[in-house]
Amino acid sequence: MNIHEYQAKSLLAKYGVTVPKGGVAYTSEEAKTVAQDLGGPVWVVKAQIHAGGRGKGGGVKVVKSTEEVLETAKSMIGMQLVTHQTGPEGKEVKRVYIEEGCDIARELYLGAIIDRAKDCITFMASTEGGMEIEEVAAETPEKILMVSIDPATGIMPFHARKIAFGLGLEGKQVGAAVKFIMALYRAIVETDASLVEINPLVVTGSGNVIALDAKMNFDDNALFRHKEIADLRDPDEEDPAELEAAQYDLNYIKLDGNIGCMVNGAGLAMATMDIIQLNGGTPANFLDVGGGATKEKVTEAFKIILKDENVEGILVNIFGGIMRCDVIAEGVVAAAKEVALSVPLVVRLEGTNVDLGKKILSESGLPILSADDLGDAAEKIVKAVKEAA
Repeated sequence: MNIHEYQAKSLLAKYGVTVPKGGVAYTSEEAKTVAQDLGGPVWVVKAQIHAGGRGKGGGVKVVKSTEEVLETAKSMIGMQLVTHQTGPEGKEVKRVYIEEGCDIARELYLGAIIDRAKDCITFMASTEGGMEIEEVAAETPEKILMVSIDPATGIMPFHARKIAFGLGLEGKQVGAAVKFIMALYRAIVETDASLVEINPLVVTGSGNVIALDAKMNFDDNALFRHKEIADLRDPDEEDPAELEAAQYDLNYIKLDGNIGCMVNGAGLAMATMDIIQLNGGTPANFLDVGGGATKEKVTEAFKIILKDENVEGILVNIFGGIMRCDVIAEGVVAAAKEVALSVPLVVRLEGTNVDLGKKILSESGLPILSADDLGDAAEKIVKAVKEAA
């Protein structure tokens, strides 16, 4: 789950991470009031959407009067902000964050992720603040410092000092950075964050270290422990189909292709998408119905796939271990009849009650293509979609 910048900063501040003063506004008049409360003489007006690159798209403006705050907020709220992460359609700005100006001496980068390979939290730091870390990694990878934290000990002052020295900090800046990094680590651990990105992390003229921007992602599986964080979710920033899928405990992610996929098991779902691609097709989604899906759950999954206007064919790939193939077959038949299926459908079943499942499909009266194995299924759906085009 992602949250907005202003939410991330509010959360981090509770753990002692230094952030500029600011306030969120949903109207231009609210923005002016926030600016007046902050005092001047400089403010930054920031569009709040779940995407990076806002500055390049016109979503971050530095202004020098409360009237400018008013006019800038008026122009931002309601605009479709297009960045390299939103796609050409952009995202509607529904709120802005008004922040006090900052005396920036240096811009740095600091991020932390759950490092799956090392089973720990790893900090990434770079002197190239303000740039996308992917660009730095591609062009000047030697400028990225990686520091992994052993979960048995947690972060120690020497870890933070190593990062501070690697960023070229000196004097009182080092002490400020150590305090900042230690607080950031505690915030990550105690909130079950999966990623935190401070870009830029700025050093002020007085030597303080401040998070000028903040991005936080959280492990969805841990949100039951953090109701206050779960309440920060902004449905307007998420795909409606993904939200609907979550209501039925379905793991769904929309993609750009035209072949819908319904699979049980994340690994099998990834393999299914790969083999579709290998056969010249493009998957329209990742959809894992899980190991214990009911007929109703399968029906809803099927309907969610078909709500995507780009879907020109569907591949159902089920290995019945815990999941029974006859349950899947009943769900597929029920959904196909309910939505008046008009695109090719290929079903590959294997495992528990597979013969019964195949019988249900063959006796349904629906034009369902049966496949013997995954390779056969991918070949058939790609061919069917091309022929139907």
